[in-house]
Amino acid sequence: MEGELASLLNTSPDAKLDHYKMELSGFRNLFARFLRAKPTVDWSKIEPLPEGAIRPYKSLGTVSAKDIIAAQLRKLVVVKLNGGLGTSMGCKGPKSVISVRNDLTFLDLTMQQIQTLNKTYGVDVPLVLMNSFNTNEDTSKVLKKYSNVKVSVHTFSQSQYPRINRETLLPIVKSLDGDDNECWYPPGHGNFYEAFHNSGLLDKFIADGKEYCFLSNIDNMGATVDLSILNFVLNPQAEQEAPEFLMEVTDKTRADVKGGTLIQYEGRLMLLEIAQVPKDYVDEFKSISKFRIFNTNNLWAKLSAMKRVVTENKLEMEVIVNPKHLDRGLDVIQLETAAGAAIKSFRGAVGVNVPRSRFLPVKKTSDLLLLMSNLYDIDNGSLTLSHQRSFPTTPLVKLGSSFDKVKDYLGRFNGIPDLLELDHLTVSGDVWFGKDVSLKGTVIIIANHGDRIDIPPGSILENKIVSGNLRILEH
Repeated sequence: MEGELASLLNTSPDAKLDHYKMELSGFRNLFARFLRAKPTVDWSKIEPLPEGAIRPYKSLGTVSAKDIIAAQLRKLVVVKLNGGLGTSMGCKGPKSVISVRNDLTFLDLTMQQIQTLNKTYGVDVPLVLMNSFNTNEDTSKVLKKYSNVKVSVHTFSQSQYPRINRETLLPIVKSLDGDDNECWYPPGHGNFYEAFHNSGLLDKFIADGKEYCFLSNIDNMGATVDLSILNFVLNPQAEQEAPEFLMEVTDKTRADVKGGTLIQYEGRLMLLEIAQVPKDYVDEFKSISKFRIFNTNNLWAKLSAMKRVVTENKLEMEVIVNPKHLDRGLDVIQLETAAGAAIKSFRGAVGVNVPRSRFLPVKKTSDLLLLMSNLYDIDNGSLTLSHQRSFPTTPLVKLGSSFDKVKDYLGRFNGIPDLLELDHLTVSGDVWFGKDVSLKGTVIIIANHGDRIDIPPGSILENKIVSGNLRILEH
């Protein structure tokens, strides 16, 4: 690998040599960790979490004085992970430009949230977007439309590492003097700490008097700035030191069994992902009774501590091996890390068990359906569960493969149904929804192969199974 990387650097254009030296040095460190690492944890070494490792959200104090809140907000930087493409939902370009509600995108809603915060408290909380080489150019174009928005926006790109041939364990890229993007990949959001430091933004914000950053996925509409958590990290109780790192966790449901969880391992808090679980223990890992919480990827980190762990090379994050099959027929692996895995590198790290409302990610069109519906009220960019829903849980929605792509999904709904009283929805096959449809209780709609079901406009389906063939044509 050393020889291969040296040969690669010889092909670099002069103007980009320093950039590639830095990138490939980071890649070399990651590859070395991959060679040394055990792929799974030793299950017998997992210890019970120490008391106080995970705090209930309700135990955090609240602040009501506007001047104190403003002083605390002046020490905050908000970072959104914006490296993802909407490819799994059939979209080209950054996922952050998918419309979520009333033609407002993830990015629009995030901007509204920060602008409202700044206006309410007379502050200037900056918004930082971590792009990948896949989203950087498109995001720059989109940001032009916010020139009149009162938010200081900064962007930087995460690293670009070479994909590795699964057979030879060598990079598939042979020259740095080209633009074959398929040879490269962004190495997961664990790369945030180094990329943020290398961009110069970390030093800039420390010099500006900022103390903490709040990091979350741009597609998680529940990840708004939480004033109770901000107060907790900046204003610890007398007997405690301020945590350098805080992870928001929330209770698992059956839909979250694969989410990473916090454990105590070799005397430190550690994020355990499903990829690190030995095969024989996967069912135990998924059990809601043993591992009750999972990581929302809403993370709070102290900027000075981040600088220390990066410059002293103290970041220890487990390497995730992500296998991919390329269009050109090649099997490759990508070495990645997860941002939450850095928890073990920071002092006094804690988890806070937050309400489920702080975790509203959009990974599939079924998630998008919930957010686009009347289940959620929207106010200054923040989405909250409607008060008209009589119980605080969200429905379980499963849409079949004909709804996978956003374009197809939008085409199949002539209007988003009323979901206020829905518990469970399963849709499979060639199904189309008319306007003003109401779904309540448990609704299952299955069009068998070759059949088509049209749900007529104005239908109310309550605890119904619809199958077979149903065409009602308007004339």
